[in-house]
Amino acid sequence: MKIISVKRRPVTIGLPRALAGTLLGLFATAAWAVPVVEMYQDPSCGCCTAWADHLKEEGFEVRQHKTRDMRSVKVEHGVTPELSSCHTALVDGYVIEGHVPAADILRLLEERPDVVGLTVPGMPHGSPGMETGRYDDYAVLTWRHEDRTPAIFSEYIHD
Repeated sequence: MKIISVKRRPVTIGLPRALAGTLLGLFATAAWAVPVVEMYQDPSCGCCTAWADHLKEEGFEVRQHKTRDMRSVKVEHGVTPELSSCHTALVDGYVIEGHVPAADILRLLEERPDVVGLTVPGMPHGSPGMETGRYDDYAVLTWRHEDRTPAIFSEYIHD
């Protein structure tokens, strides 16, 4: 797998986990608590739980909230149908929609851009929580409240 970020810095497979560990270490040494992820999911969704496990493996604290009314959660947090996936999470003032890799969340929290949050629309195979043996190319997108026009934050291209 080759990962290309929006700044076009090639990253190898092993770097996201190393980057995540380094950034989490920075949070701890800066006397900051690792941000808590408040995650909303349908009670019967297994891929949502797998994504939460991915974040926990990367050092996040994840609080899972089960609800059958995911539409209301998405509307409340400005997630349009075009940006939508299965679960919605909140972390340190940002919305995280769908199967966003932990490394991208850490980068978001480090860079603190003026965006609503990150999304991986749909449910691409090979994204965290969607490990099915098949790998789709996908992009992690940002969006703003004003125009809700998505912009690429990072891309995951599989050779």
